Order: sequence, then C-alpha cells, then structure tokens
Amino acid sequence: MIELAIAETRAWVDRAVIGLNLCPFAKAPQVKGQVRYVATEVGDAEALLAVLVDELNLLAETPPDRIETTLLIHPQVLVDFADYNDFLDLAEAAVADLGLEGVIQVASFHPQYRFAGSDADDLANATNRSPYPTLHLLREESIDRAVAAFPDVEAIFEANIATLERLGAEGWAELQARWRET
Repeated sequence: MIELAIAETRAWVDRAVIGLNLCPFAKAPQVKGQVRYVATEVGDAEALLAVLVDELNLLAETPPDRIETTLLIHPQVLVDFADYNDFLDLAEAAVADLGLEGVIQVASFHPQYRFAGSDADDLANATNRSPYPTLHLLREESIDRAVAAFPDVEAIFEANIATLERLGAEGWAELQARWRET
C-alpha cells in the first residue's frame, strides 16, 4: 500500500501539478530530487500527528538542497474530508509548538478537497485534490522566493481554474486514471 500511495502521488505531481502547471514552483524541486515523499500506514489522527511532528523536525533540520519540501501521504487516516479539515488545526498547532511558525507551513491536499462555499463537483476543487490525503510541508523561505519571482500569485489560482475548465470533468477523470496506471 505504501509503495502504491507514493507512486500514485508522484504521478499526480508529475501529471497534474507539474503537467497542468497548477503550481509553477513544483517542477524545480521535483527535477532536482528535493521532494520527500513519505507514506504512513498509521490509522488514527494521534499517530499521524506524531509522524507529522517527526517530519516537521526532519525538514527543519535538513538543508533545502537535500529536502526542499515534504509530502506526507496518509491513505488510512482522515479519509473523510471533514475529519481531515479538522486535523489541519492540530497540524498548525504542531508547527507553532515546535517553534516553526514562519519557517514551515502546511498545505492541504485531499481526494475530496472542497473549498469553503463551493459545490462538491466544482472543478476548482481539483486544484487541491490528490490521490490520497496528503499534508504538504513547505519551507516559508521557498514560498518567499517563489512569490518574489512571481509576484502575481493570485493569477496562479485564476490560471488553474481556466486550465481545469478547459480540461473539463471528463478530462480530469482521464488524467486521474492515467496517474493511477503509472
């Protein structure tokens, strides 16, 4: 299960995140091998929080040229998006408790991701839909560099929506099928 979760997540990053240019900053660390993919078999939120704390510490202690960012994939826990969304408060509290505010932030990806106020079938939600529930640990300094290089960050979200609308629901479903085949 772990190997499959990592393989599908890598394929999602390659085909959707990078392939559709949903995140213009994702390609460089992926090509350089600086993305850490970690999948865990834990089955409850408490155990996931412990794994998250370990990964936050590892990322903070490792030079960015070795690990730029971490994708913590957890296919067996927080599979319900509401539970996952509630857990994000605990993730943010862990960042604060470790003294990593302003150093690392947690971004959220989930197969059922749904922006507040959107319909479940709104294609815009696909920008944050991953094969498995995933916590993305990002270095704040990397975000700052990316924003400096691409100051109109809001344009990224707008471009993503336009890309997904052109792709359509059928195209998105086909893309999902391809990353699962990989």
